[in-house]
Amino acid sequence: MQALKYLNKYLIKYKGLLGVGALFVIISVVFKLFPALLIRNSFDTIAEVIENYKSGQVQNELVRWELIKYGLYIIASAILQGIFMYFMRQTIVVMSRHIEYDLKNIVFDQYQRLTQRFFKQNNTGDLMNRISEDVGKVRMYVGPAIMYALNTGFTIIFVISIMISVSPKLTLLTLAPLPLLAFLIYKVANLINVKSLAVQQQLSALSTFSQESFSGMRVIKSYHKLNWFGNQFKEEALKYRSVNEELFRVNATFQPIMILMVGISTLLTIFVGGQLYFAGEITAGNITEFIYYVNLLTWPIASIGWVTSLVQSAAASMERLNEFLSIEPDFKSGEYIPDSFKGNIEFRNVSFTYPNSGIEALKNVSFTLASGKSLGILGKTGAGKSTITSLIVRQYDPNSGEILIDGIDLKQWHLPTLKSFLGWVPQEAFLFSDSISRNISFGLNKTEAKNIQHAAIAAGVHENIIEFPNAYETQVGERGVTLSGGQKQRISIARALAKKPKLMIFDDCLSAVDTETEELILGNIKQATSSISSLIIAHRVSSVKHCDQIICLENGSIIEKGNHAELEDAGGHYSELIALQLDVS
Repeated sequence: MQALKYLNKYLIKYKGLLGVGALFVIISVVFKLFPALLIRNSFDTIAEVIENYKSGQVQNELVRWELIKYGLYIIASAILQGIFMYFMRQTIVVMSRHIEYDLKNIVFDQYQRLTQRFFKQNNTGDLMNRISEDVGKVRMYVGPAIMYALNTGFTIIFVISIMISVSPKLTLLTLAPLPLLAFLIYKVANLINVKSLAVQQQLSALSTFSQESFSGMRVIKSYHKLNWFGNQFKEEALKYRSVNEELFRVNATFQPIMILMVGISTLLTIFVGGQLYFAGEITAGNITEFIYYVNLLTWPIASIGWVTSLVQSAAASMERLNEFLSIEPDFKSGEYIPDSFKGNIEFRNVSFTYPNSGIEALKNVSFTLASGKSLGILGKTGAGKSTITSLIVRQYDPNSGEILIDGIDLKQWHLPTLKSFLGWVPQEAFLFSDSISRNISFGLNKTEAKNIQHAAIAAGVHENIIEFPNAYETQVGERGVTLSGGQKQRISIARALAKKPKLMIFDDCLSAVDTETEELILGNIKQATSSISSLIIAHRVSSVKHCDQIICLENGSIIEKGNHAELEDAGGHYSELIALQLDVS
């Protein structure tokens, strides 16, 4: 229950719904008790009629109407009980939906707060499971579990109070099995918690495997690994079934035990009640009343096991959520918001090692990108090129050194403001499962939507788009699966250009296009970014040769620096790349 304390603030927030719901529970329970009193009076009336019949004093008409009246009262109380049960659900269950809504928003906000390292360490299936399955199980606690706990609590209190007022002795003997039941619930509760946590963890693993299989279906089919993945899925599903069976076996012990306890209580009621009736301590109606009460307690007592299971499952899920919500991002946004943005970037002895892998990506890197100028960064795979862009957009902070933008340390910048000035085209083009126009206009308001077609033309993808049956309204599918790699990259470039940023960063975003298309796009990009700063990362000389300045990276260090002509004449690494890439006929 410690993990569930986090939810107390939400119960306080929605105390109005909870309070009204509790009131409806009480009223519903009161109407649920009326039939017992009416049944007692009915049986006492029948017993009285039998006695009168023996003595010859029978009033058939009076007895008939008396019993009809009791029957109508029972029907009316059942209807009123149902009405207030409906109101009870409309308040407490609705409250649980509000809390579920709040929790999902908090979890999603936390996902957005956390930095890149977190997403490198956690898989998508587990992240999806926390916001869906875990939050769903927590909702079952703040909704049905609390509702049935209140119903059970008030029912037991009212029923036992009435039973004691009728016959303390019969009450004590009738309810004797219940302490044993409470002890069994206490012993099994922790076991349910452990099993529930194992179920959630395996469900995360199964979700992750499924998500990766669906995303990589083209690769799986191309390598003809359908059977292998099918067998792997069966293994994960069997593990999930196994841990679920363990949980169900524990849960399955509750109801038979409770039914047994209730059965014993009913037998005790009939046996002991019969003796007390013959002794003149209670009436025949009291025996039937007690049998009704015992059966009335059947569901509340049986629900204790179910509610306990819900609470323990919710506790296991809330423990996972608490663990996740307690994670702090590696860094926080600064407060600096400038009046204008120039686009000067300076790296001062920047070194960086990836926290997950321990790979040293940059070693004392220093360079300057002046406002309105272009900088090309060239290097082999793993040289550290993309790391530079990751640091500029602040997915990570450097281990040492400084990154200055317009003379201000990057750590002091207000990140949403900074990113509003940036146009970033990552190495891996990501498209949302939506139309092409909405992918290009991502982040734009309606007044800027006219930039879509201009951006597509500049990115060299307009001609491809208008060839589609629905042109700009073509749905691209999940992650842009219906498009080629080059089309996805160019739409990603158009997205950045449509924003009309003050600083453009291209992270090897032309690798999937041919040389002719590359020349066209680079010419358009040069024209579009002629008055702003731009940083182009590539492994091909043709992508950076037009830049005002070029630096060559190798193993995280700068080995050459200059413009195209200077580096070509220097006879170093850059000129070797020219010989390999540009002079090959």
